[in-house]
Amino acid sequence: MIGRISGILLEKTPPQLLVDCNGVGYEIDVPMSTYYNLPHTGERVVLFTHQAIREDAHLLFGFGTASERALFRQLIKITGVGARTALGILSGMSVNDLAQAVTLQEPGRLVKIPGIGKKTAERLLLELKGKLGADIGVVGGGAPRDDTQADVMNALLALGYSDKEALVATKNLPEGASVSDGIKFALKALSKA
Repeated sequence: MIGRISGILLEKTPPQLLVDCNGVGYEIDVPMSTYYNLPHTGERVVLFTHQAIREDAHLLFGFGTASERALFRQLIKITGVGARTALGILSGMSVNDLAQAVTLQEPGRLVKIPGIGKKTAERLLLELKGKLGADIGVVGGGAPRDDTQADVMNALLALGYSDKEALVATKNLPEGASVSDGIKFALKALSKA
């Protein structure tokens, strides 16, 4: 199994790369999250990889971080989710965003990804529940402390704020605040930012 590739980046044609490792060129499919963080062609690149061997092909998938690769491996274990769908999910959401969606059980965030319907989103949330938080999870206390914080976050998301903005705005909610007071507090915090 090929677990890591280190070499010179020869070509970048989304979503595929060509990496030269001592004279051998490896074609590697990557999610867009990894693609956007690649160096220029001709420079050295290091990728965590997952090798898939099928009857008709040997495929190599590359990731910028070990957590992306771990999430990819977790996704392809789910019935009905293949490698292409898993790459699409990683291209549409960061690892932390997906972990937060799983923690909050929000299928609406997943259906925004091309190729993910409501049923697939619900299956992903069900299958990943309890598996995503421990080893990949939301870093730095990103998960809501309680139901009030989750309700305030959902309200901010419904108002059109991004996941990151909602998370930052709800980070310092006063203890024991009601949902309506929490929304007011979060909106004030967002207006100052």
